[in-house]
Amino acid sequence: MTRSVVVGIDGSRESLVAGEWAAGEAALRGIELRLVHAAPAPARASIDEPVAFSWRQTGEELLQRAKTDLARRHPGVAMSSVQVADSASAALLSASETAELLVVGARGGGGFDGLAVGSTALAAASAAFCAVAIVPGVPSATAHDAEVSVGVDVSHAAGPPLDFAFGAAQLRDARLRAVHAWALSGPAPWTALGVPEEDRSTWEDEEVQRLSDVLQGWQDEYPGVPVLPDVVLLHPAYALVHASQRADLLVLGRRSSPRAAERRLGPVAHAVLHHSRCPVVVVPHE
Repeated sequence: MTRSVVVGIDGSRESLVAGEWAAGEAALRGIELRLVHAAPAPARASIDEPVAFSWRQTGEELLQRAKTDLARRHPGVAMSSVQVADSASAALLSASETAELLVVGARGGGGFDGLAVGSTALAAASAAFCAVAIVPGVPSATAHDAEVSVGVDVSHAAGPPLDFAFGAAQLRDARLRAVHAWALSGPAPWTALGVPEEDRSTWEDEEVQRLSDVLQGWQDEYPGVPVLPDVVLLHPAYALVHASQRADLLVLGRRSSPRAAERRLGPVAHAVLHHSRCPVVVVPHE
């Protein structure tokens, strides 16, 4: 099976930004970039050949323009394209069954809709079989050293998101920031104000150690990746959105399920996708 990065292209500026990011990722990984354009076939296509021809030609021309433009800037990347007579969500979810990484613009037009973090992007992040990168239309212009951030729940640390994050940092020759957000026990977030500093420091030290224990095996597997453990007393969504302001990439996990109806994003991932300043990769795991 050919390894590939798949990207949804609908001609919108956001999808073209996603295509550019996907081409760069394919170059880093040394694998093929596959452009997918999806649009339901016209209802009269079976009896009106001119309508069907116009529909096919429009999609093919859109793909060819995008492919030519990307090939000019990424001459070393092998590229292919395909037009699918289906909804954008269905086409991308089908493509995710064989892709190494699926890339979608956070917003889109036409086949990939125009909502803020559109329904197509959310559907892909919720139910794709492979890792999904959601690329914002306007990348952050903040200058920073190369950095990949990953959200880590030390109570239920999942291997695939950490493996993806360490691998992405290694490909980029970047530092990995492992973000673990924790909370003091109590009925409200302001509980911290009434906790003695000594107790708070003790609990924080325990959280730092728990994160260190989770990361140790991965640091042994990726010895060339510098790791910055980042333990913060903050809601996970706020901590991760804040981390996205200085990251090139933010990696999150999503629990997978064999049942399509049960595949969904948690509230933290949903909030981060809406507010992240950098591309977010959602990695499914058991």
